Amino acid sequence: MSIRETRAWQALETHYHQDMKDVHLRDLIAQDARFETFSKRAAGIMLDMSKQRMQPKTLEHLLALAEESGMKEAIKGLFSGERVNKTEDRPALHTALRLPKDAELRVEGQNVAADVHETLERMAVLVDKVHAGQWRGATGKPVTDVINLGVGGSDLGPLMVSNALDAFAPRDIHHVNVHFASTIDGSQLAELLPKVDPETTLFILSSKSFGTIDTLSNAETALEWLKWSLKGSKEAFIKQQHFIGVSTKPEKMSEWGIHENNQLLFWDWVGGRYSLWSGIGLPIALHIGMEGFERLLAGAHSMDEHFRTAPLEDNLPVLFGLAGIWNVNFLNIRSLAVLPYDGRLKSLPGYFQQLEMESNGKSVTNDTELVDYSTCPVIWGEIGPNGQHAFYQLLHQGTQSVACDFIVPIERYDYIEDEELRQDLKAQHRLSLSNCFAQSRVLMLGDDAVSGGNQDAPAYKRYQGNQPSSTLLIEQLTPETLGALVALYEHKVFVQGTVWNIDSFDQWGVELGKQIANETEEILRTRKGSDAMDASTRHLIDTVWAHTDRG
Repeated sequence: MSIRETRAWQALETHYHQDMKDVHLRDLIAQDARFETFSKRAAGIMLDMSKQRMQPKTLEHLLALAEESGMKEAIKGLFSGERVNKTEDRPALHTALRLPKDAELRVEGQNVAADVHETLERMAVLVDKVHAGQWRGATGKPVTDVINLGVGGSDLGPLMVSNALDAFAPRDIHHVNVHFASTIDGSQLAELLPKVDPETTLFILSSKSFGTIDTLSNAETALEWLKWSLKGSKEAFIKQQHFIGVSTKPEKMSEWGIHENNQLLFWDWVGGRYSLWSGIGLPIALHIGMEGFERLLAGAHSMDEHFRTAPLEDNLPVLFGLAGIWNVNFLNIRSLAVLPYDGRLKSLPGYFQQLEMESNGKSVTNDTELVDYSTCPVIWGEIGPNGQHAFYQLLHQGTQSVACDFIVPIERYDYIEDEELRQDLKAQHRLSLSNCFAQSRVLMLGDDAVSGGNQDAPAYKRYQGNQPSSTLLIEQLTPETLGALVALYEHKVFVQGTVWNIDSFDQWGVELGKQIANETEEILRTRKGSDAMDASTRHLIDTVWAHTDRG
């Protein structure tokens, strides 16, 4: 049975048509105690949904939908290690990666918490060795630069966190610069390699399957660069001194030549886009220290505990997810902009883009039926002030509705010692807060945001408003609050996947493209088999060959 046939879903449809279809946010925001009704706090984050196009009755219906979807049981199953990843028949235990050291979680007879902390201890050894200046390259010089080779979840998460928490990098260590290269075309490596010293550069080869062509091709290029530069060193020794591997496949890492002592393992029950909390987070730990990484885990665990134990009506991920269900399925808003008002969070929209769209960009239910309702919206975004000069025109006066998530810390720059500089920077942050609040207000109220209205303005200066948004206020951007924020979005994804009855933890939609790419690469390389291609692809291949022959 489709979820559209459930009692709760049909009640929401009736509620929309009878009570909400023609209601404007300017009327909703005037309701008594609205902010108190639609804002909740947990783990250093306040979620304000008072600018969502909902009434208290809407929220009651949405909570009934969550109940009817089996939300409580689903949350329990996620945390206890049930095989919630249906198509791959395995658990999704990213929450276990954040468990405290004294925790115990037995899944099918194995204490996974103990396994997690064994890997964390191994990670700490590697980090300490680098930070002590004791990790040396093939010529005996200490490592000064680390380049992470990964793509997707092996790149976006570590990159995002490293950018966001740069201020937390420890000062009393042997400093290393952490870089990232993910593109299959080699452009990032081509830019990076001339800037670093091959004698002191360490590569992290991060790949869950250790078969991702993007990552392995970058690794082969890096190895060739090292071999050419370190001509007096044997290949096996170069691999031992200049490569760390992070994967679920120890046998493949060993086959490639990564020394056993330089391998970090994680598990099949960790999805790539949920893996920054595992050994995949090694670049984070190298950048902000192992203590900072553990603080990140602790913040995520705090949100985990809130999600696991809070009643649905007070549960931030549940409420956040249900607001998205309302927007997508009942208000017909299929686009979500993530708008952080903090330059440190510049990589956050791209990270959430993968997290949500790879998780819930599905059209088949857990019962293998085609859905007859919309699932994941298109996720996009930018740092808010930059977006204001780029696409906010569309948000305010365009022809389609876009829901928005505004994200901003309350406090910044308290650590600056120079009084005048601190006050100048605090004034800039105040401008950021002002812009964040102003934009969400205008999106909500339109012309009514102006005292006395804007009724006499020409049409091209009018603002319709009625665009829904949520605001996430973070007390301060710290490892703990960033961990909690990311965990909040992870659990929001799970809440929505549960309601939509889809598997939020597989990603079969990316597999066929990889397969066809490998076949196409062989055709380009061997010049055989292009006649089996469609006409468009065949002509593109012919054009490449003709250009190559002319060169």
